[in-house]
Amino acid sequence: MTDRKQAAALDSSVPHSARIWNYWLGGKDNYEADRAMGDQILAYFPEIVENARGNRYFLCRAVRHLTGEAGIRQFLDIGTGLPTVDNIHEIAQGLAPETRIVYVDNDPLVLAHARALLTSTPEGATDYLDADVRDPDAILERAARTLDFSQPVALMLLGVLQFVEDTDEARRVVAALLDALPAGSCLALSHPTNAVRGERMTTAVRQWNEGGGSPRMTLRTPEQVAVFFDGLDVLPPGIVSTADWRPELLDVGPTGPIDDFGGVGVKR
Repeated sequence: MTDRKQAAALDSSVPHSARIWNYWLGGKDNYEADRAMGDQILAYFPEIVENARGNRYFLCRAVRHLTGEAGIRQFLDIGTGLPTVDNIHEIAQGLAPETRIVYVDNDPLVLAHARALLTSTPEGATDYLDADVRDPDAILERAARTLDFSQPVALMLLGVLQFVEDTDEARRVVAALLDALPAGSCLALSHPTNAVRGERMTTAVRQWNEGGGSPRMTLRTPEQVAVFFDGLDVLPPGIVSTADWRPELLDVGPTGPIDDFGGVGVKR
C-alpha cells in the first residue's frame, strides 16, 4: 500500500481498537478520538487496562514456552496490533536467533509502523502482511514466502477473533488456518469474555460498539473460546484467564483473573 493510500485509509476521527489498546498500554500511537473512547470506557470499567496488559503478558509467556520448551521456530501472528515492547520476534529470536516470524494485520496505522516489526537477526527472518483474518487462504499463500509449512508453526490469534462477529465464521477461520499446518504446530489464542466482571464488561463492549468504535467487538464465553481448540491437545492449565496461564514464565502482570481467556494447544 502506498503512503497516499495509507493516509486515505487511516481516519483519525474514528476510534480504532488497535490505537485504543496502544493508549491503554501507555503507547503514543493514538489520536484524540481513540483517547476519548478509551477514557469513556475506563471511566466505567477501569479494569480494561488489566485486560490489555494481561493479554500482552500472555503473549510474552506463550512465546517463551513455544520457542523454549516446545522448540517452535516459526510464528504466524494474525492481528498483530501496533508495535510495542516485547514483540514476538524480539522474544523468540532472543531465545532462538533462527526463528522466522510473519505478522499480519489490516490496520493502515499498523502497516505504517511495520518497519518496526521487520527487524530480524541475520539467522532468522520477519515479514509483514497487510491482510484480513477473514481471508485465511490469502494469508497462508503469502506467508508461505517466509514460512515453511512442512515444519511446525505457532499460530498466534491473540485478541483478534472478537472482531469476527459470526461465531461460525470465526471457527471456520481457525480451522482453515490449522488445517494448513503440520502436526506439532501450536495454537495460542486469547479472547475477551465477561466471565469475571459480568455485566460491567458487557456494558463496556456495548459502549464501544454503540460509540462507533472500529471494528465492532463480540464477547464469547470461556466455553465458546474452548471450541476453537477442538481437536488439539490443550496444554495445562487449560483454557483459563490469561493472567493465570503459566505465570511462572513471567513474573509481571495481573495476579487475579481477568476477562481475557485463552490457552495453547498442540496439533496432533
